Parts: sequence; structure tokens; C-alpha cells
Amino acid sequence: MPLQAFQLLEKKIEKQIRAFERRRGALERHIEKRIRRFEERNGIRLDDEVRFIRTWIEKPLSIGAVTPSGRVLARAMAAYVDPLVDGPVIELGPGTGPVTEALVAQGIAPSRLVLVEFDPTFCRLLRQRYPQANVVQGDAYSLTRVLTGKLAEPAAAVVSGLPLITQQLTTRLRLLYDAFALMQAGAPFIQFTYATMPPIPKALDRVRAESSERIWMNIPPARIWVYRKD
Repeated sequence: MPLQAFQLLEKKIEKQIRAFERRRGALERHIEKRIRRFEERNGIRLDDEVRFIRTWIEKPLSIGAVTPSGRVLARAMAAYVDPLVDGPVIELGPGTGPVTEALVAQGIAPSRLVLVEFDPTFCRLLRQRYPQANVVQGDAYSLTRVLTGKLAEPAAAVVSGLPLITQQLTTRLRLLYDAFALMQAGAPFIQFTYATMPPIPKALDRVRAESSERIWMNIPPARIWVYRKD
């Protein structure tokens, strides 16, 4: 194919892709509005499971669960955050916001929340539900870069819903120490896991680790691990 003809074909394809993206965006916004009206009329959030499962099917290794965290697990994670300690509270991978909701119920003002979410659909949803929170779209595994200039003071806690167990150990350790660098001394890094083993090794220099009992009421059952740097 001559170069000029190839360039014309390439431009035509790019134009069609842009048109498709515009139509898809308009359709997503329309669906979101219809879901919002349904939720408001019925006082429920059935769409969360639909969104979560759809995203998990598309990107299974980037989502920590098949469905959003259950209320019991979310409350148990939020309970490790002391609302009387000043500073922002960072949540990694909030998804549709079940743990975010539990943090607010725990007494954390939405304006203190820094929500780091990779998926743009979840980001839009979080901004609608928590307009006072700072929703940052980005890769939490590049935490230092993503949050550069976003924190006015050291964080009071980091709460993670990331699927750490799917990552290499070096990636998990880097995330933990990046989080410690953003937090106050002794602040908790809170992570849940479905695995029987800890998501990050317990025997780390100058790091204290503790775990909850297995939370059987969550589906599937989960355990919470909390890490603090002395």
C-alpha cells in the first residue's frame, strides 16, 4: 500500500476510534444517570456489585475482590483508623467505596480522605459520592509519584484494598515503604487479604505487624493485617 494511502487509512481509523470513544462516554454517562435515579428512588446501591464484577472480568489481577468488600470487613478495617489523629487518610484501591463509607462512619471527615483509584469509572463514582474527598486517579503501586504535592502533612493512616498477594514481593515491599514515607511515625498501614499467609512478611526490620481474627462473615472470609514502622 502506498504511504499516502496508508496515512489516509490511519487517519480514518483514528477518526472512527475517537467517534466510538465519544459515543461510549455518552452512553456510560447516560447509564450512570439512570442508575443514580434508581438508587435515589430505592435507597440502594445494587450497581456496585455490577460495576465491580464487570471490572474484575476485564482486569482480574488489578481488582482485590470479585465483589466490593462486605460491611463487616469494611468496618473492621476502618476501626484501625483513629479519627482523633490529625492528618489525611489515604485509601488505596477504594473501588466503589465500601471502606470509604466505613471510614466516614468511623468519624473521618470526607475532606481528609485521599482516594487513590486506577479505574476511571470508579473515580467518577467516588467523586459523585464523596465530593469533598481528594480522588486521585493513578497507579497506587507508584504511590510516591502519584501523591507528590497532594499531601499538606503526613498521613494518619493508609488503608489498602489492593490485591497485594498477586504482586511480586519486591513490589509489595516498595509499596509498604512508600506508604511509611508518607505517614506519621507509628501510623497504620491496613491491608486485607483472603490468603492464609500475610500479604507482607511479618519479620521486617523496625516494623510491627499484627493481624485480626479471620472474618468469617465476609465472602470469602478475610483477615486484616496492620503494619506500623517504629
